[in-house]
Amino acid sequence: MITAVSAAALEHKDLIIKLATQFRLPVVYAYRVFVAHGGLMSYATDIIGQYKRAAGYVDRILKGEKPADLPVQMPTKYDLVINLKSAKAIGLTVPLTLLARADEVIDLAIFFAALHESAFGT
Repeated sequence: MITAVSAAALEHKDLIIKLATQFRLPVVYAYRVFVAHGGLMSYATDIIGQYKRAAGYVDRILKGEKPADLPVQMPTKYDLVINLKSAKAIGLTVPLTLLARADEVIDLAIFFAALHESAFGT
């Protein structure tokens, strides 16, 4: 399942995460905050980077540029965040190749145990 990018999803994040875990449903969330609160994973824009770029736009406007003359910018960086504790709770094994590509892995103890098991078969 993929969650919507909406205020309603943010408002009900705890309920969404609880039900997804209860029904062992893998979910990709629209924001990292879901993963920090126990969701499985998110693949989302770098929000801090977007705010920094927006500050640049404010600076340009304050220096006299017209907002209508500024180009629309799309996000340039997306972050993959995986919560291994959540994966374990729903019985999901996350491939090591996916973990290696993640920008952040929550609960690294599980990651290192999986890595050890993969390397040594114990």
